[in-house]
Amino acid sequence: MKTKLDIAQNWLPRYTGTEIAELGDYILLTNFRVYVERFAERFHVPMRGQHHPMQTATNNDGLSIINYGIGSPNAALIMDLLVARKPKGVLFLGKCGGLKDSTEIGHFILPIAAIRGEGTSDDYFPKVVPALPSFKLHKFVSDKILEHESEYRTGVVYTTNRRMWEWDAAFRQHLQDLSCLAIDMETATIFIVGHKNQIPRGALLLVSDVPIVPEGVKTEESDKRVNAQYTDLHLTIGIEAMSQLGIKGEEIKHFRYEE
Repeated sequence: MKTKLDIAQNWLPRYTGTEIAELGDYILLTNFRVYVERFAERFHVPMRGQHHPMQTATNNDGLSIINYGIGSPNAALIMDLLVARKPKGVLFLGKCGGLKDSTEIGHFILPIAAIRGEGTSDDYFPKVVPALPSFKLHKFVSDKILEHESEYRTGVVYTTNRRMWEWDAAFRQHLQDLSCLAIDMETATIFIVGHKNQIPRGALLLVSDVPIVPEGVKTEESDKRVNAQYTDLHLTIGIEAMSQLGIKGEEIKHFRYEE
């Protein structure tokens, strides 16, 4: 295996238990197994990769969902592996912590950019390159959110490798100084590695907690409540947006930085 493509073609089935040809042209990414389970139940299709690091399901319209795990290294891994499939669009359905009074639990966020605080993306581009989504993809998502009469915000998300930072007062102040809308662990990585691999990409984030105050830090019980109330809607909006893209067959243009 001499090239990146050679490796990706060998490793994508290895990690997912899914043959490359079985994945659709449009892909939803998540780091929650329950999203794949509910997708499979909704479309009456099998969930593959039960005993692999990543699980997948694909409906009859060519839309797939992949649970890649958690954290920016795994996000980079799946975006690299997807060069074997070259999808026409990838949408990340993730959760985030709200950092503003205007970001309440249950709101959606369509990031206009992400701050690269995770470090993983440094292996792909210098820090001066911004982590951006494919805005045309976000337009489809925005339309679907409005059709469901749901609240959403746009702004900058901070992506970090630190899962436990809530106790760190200096880091919380740093986030406030940056005026970020929310914080997560994957969005910047997905945007940057997608850009590197010329894969159109976006993110629809669900505000699951408000970790800048002690009572807002996520717990097992609060996460269960969020899943019960909002998971199905989150998944539905993602499915409808990416399905509409597939029906219209529109190419999603994205920024390229010429050398």
